[in-house]
Amino acid sequence: MDLDFIKTITKPAETKIVLIVIDGLGGLPQEKDGFTELETAKTPNLDKLASESICGLQQPVNTGITPGSGPGHLALFGYNPIKYQVGRGVLAALGIGFDLKPGDVTARGNFCTIDENSKVLDRRAGRISTEKNQELCKLLRSIELPDVEIFVETVKDHRLLLVLRGEGLSAKIIDTDPQEIGKKPLEPKSLSSEAAKTVGLVKQFLEQTKDVLADHSPANMVLLRGFSEKPNWPTMDKAFDLKSAAIAAYPMYRGLARLLGMDLLETGKTIEDEFTTLEKSLDDFDFFFLHVKGTDSAGEDGDFDRKVNVIEEVDKEIPRLTSLNPDVIIVTGDHSTPSLMKFHSWHPVPLLLWSKICRADNVKSFGERACITGGLGPRFPAEDLLPLALANAKRLEKFGA
Repeated sequence: MDLDFIKTITKPAETKIVLIVIDGLGGLPQEKDGFTELETAKTPNLDKLASESICGLQQPVNTGITPGSGPGHLALFGYNPIKYQVGRGVLAALGIGFDLKPGDVTARGNFCTIDENSKVLDRRAGRISTEKNQELCKLLRSIELPDVEIFVETVKDHRLLLVLRGEGLSAKIIDTDPQEIGKKPLEPKSLSSEAAKTVGLVKQFLEQTKDVLADHSPANMVLLRGFSEKPNWPTMDKAFDLKSAAIAAYPMYRGLARLLGMDLLETGKTIEDEFTTLEKSLDDFDFFFLHVKGTDSAGEDGDFDRKVNVIEEVDKEIPRLTSLNPDVIIVTGDHSTPSLMKFHSWHPVPLLLWSKICRADNVKSFGERACITGGLGPRFPAEDLLPLALANAKRLEKFGA
């Protein structure tokens, strides 16, 4: 959607839109019974909601493209994920409230486990605790680099933030994460000549990191992803005339929400806590983004049953949502993370949109094979979802004479 166009036809209204993003929702069938995680889960409340909704499968980017979490969410918020690109480093920084300055180069890191040959054994170092992460980041702050300030901060669990601050830096650098076990971390390389200085600094940081963490297995090395600088984008209040709020426990998603001008609501760690926060805040905002992380983590771990359990946890909270009587409810994911693949995939994501004036279809349950027959079709563009929600919330003027 063209943001300059959509803002010309938005209008204020006393209506509420709630977007539930079940991270990595889409899956693939397991062999024993042929059902995906969502189809296996007992979801009577989501099924009832789907039966009153218009449904489909949404495509976060384009056919065959496997999206990261950033592009997947940006599309759901109405931003073209190809035009509006931002690295994980910026999102991690904003998510933990780090005060980014113009020209800062950021990267999100994973503590990882490498063997004696420097091959990656575990990209997440066994998902070490946040407390252990804090200890290791303190050690890494002893690293010094020439002509720059260096910041190493804990994000959550095995994730950390690296920020370089100085003159003549560039974020045009490839990731060092090979995205596979059994391979060595990639050498940092520049995508343009202007990043040569920064590449040299990153190499020095990683060399010193390896020495500092040598005796700290399983977290004995760092993989860096999403080198980036903070962009200047239109916020959701400017683009869509929405006073918006985010209910998310994980820093990256809080960072993305902050970048788009959403208010960040303090919430507990559980799904139940997040819905309690929604209940308490409904009168204060027009648009709510509520994020559920556990499905994605379970999919990446190849844990089919755990992903099923998280979906069932969400389902139990749906009556609390419907009792609030919002005008529009959307339930979907930012991408698929099939347990079978242990990674994000290109498969379109189940989607339901409920409103008092939607044109409901014949879908009777919330699952991949049911939604593929829905009225929104098998490849609904995710970036068209927010304009559709605005229409159902009576927040768009008629276009043209």
